[in-house]
Amino acid sequence: MIIRGAKVYTEEGIFKEKEVCIQGENFAETGEDGETIIDGSGCYLIPGLTDIHFHGCMGKDFCDGTEESIQVMADYEASQGVTTIAPATMTFDEERLIRIAKAAKAHKNEKGAILCGINMEGPFISMAKKGAQNGKYIHKPDVAMFERLQEAAGGLFKLVDLAPEEEGAMEFIRAEKGKVVLSIAHTTADYETAKAAIEAGVTHMTHLYNAMNPISHRAPGPIIAAADDEYCEAELICDNVHIHPAIVRNTFKMFGEDRVIFISDTMEAAGLEDGMYELGGQPVIVKGNRATLEDGTIAGSNTNLMKCMRTAVKQMGIPLEKAVKCAAVNPAKSIGIYDKYGSITPGKVANAVLLDQETLEIKGVILKGQML
Repeated sequence: MIIRGAKVYTEEGIFKEKEVCIQGENFAETGEDGETIIDGSGCYLIPGLTDIHFHGCMGKDFCDGTEESIQVMADYEASQGVTTIAPATMTFDEERLIRIAKAAKAHKNEKGAILCGINMEGPFISMAKKGAQNGKYIHKPDVAMFERLQEAAGGLFKLVDLAPEEEGAMEFIRAEKGKVVLSIAHTTADYETAKAAIEAGVTHMTHLYNAMNPISHRAPGPIIAAADDEYCEAELICDNVHIHPAIVRNTFKMFGEDRVIFISDTMEAAGLEDGMYELGGQPVIVKGNRATLEDGTIAGSNTNLMKCMRTAVKQMGIPLEKAVKCAAVNPAKSIGIYDKYGSITPGKVANAVLLDQETLEIKGVILKGQML
């Protein structure tokens, strides 16, 4: 396959009109005679996106712990230009989490978005900031428990979210540093506690601003602790529900485009109509792009990652070049898969999306070298 006429997103983070060649499942330096020619005129060609934090879509949830649910999710995500995924767990007991881990390990990645990891969101969180997580199953950070889960998953856990103020959290961070990405989440931590956690090995912030103390001029909190660090990354949900556009713009000023990671945090209603759904065993009301528990607590999002990226550009004033970096490049780097995915580079897996240059709507998705 040869794609011609498109403005291609390069490893330098700019768009350049050039020819892109694909041989088999990979991008290639050159094409061969008789190759299929794709006319990319009027389109951008960007790397397939990577979502490292979402729970479900199309009526299915990762925590169903079944092959059927994982496959439905993978198929939907691929159709939306999200070609690599690391779905997130919710706060459940160890028995349920083991079942989820085993289902992920058994998934063969024969079609749909490629499952590259798992994000463990809960149960090592704060009751006071549990949000839509089920408090019944909250558990203090436990190295032995996590390592049992990691064994069941065949090493697929790439991120572990935790509240650093909880008993055992600092010990967990020191034990797992360098093995997985450690992320501050659902926390009452102040600036000093978050700073200590980052110094101990935390490198990531789960859905920044949500389920954590806000910024105050006398109590800067975990957000500023993360911004102060040269390397700590921050997840943002750009669905126009979780975060105000002005905050998104200023987050780029604080963190810089290399440390911002767009996530969707979608729950099972993504791709479906308004109605009653479920997240973590709790009922969720979905209306438009807002998903809430019965008490009004935001319960994930209803906006897939491609739509979040488009919203960031069209409604929040984020340049497209930066938005693509935050939705395709940075998440792949964060979970250690950038050697295979996340850029249009010869030798890497040929996952890419053609977007209309005016609307940013999807014109075509290429997954493992094949046009869907």
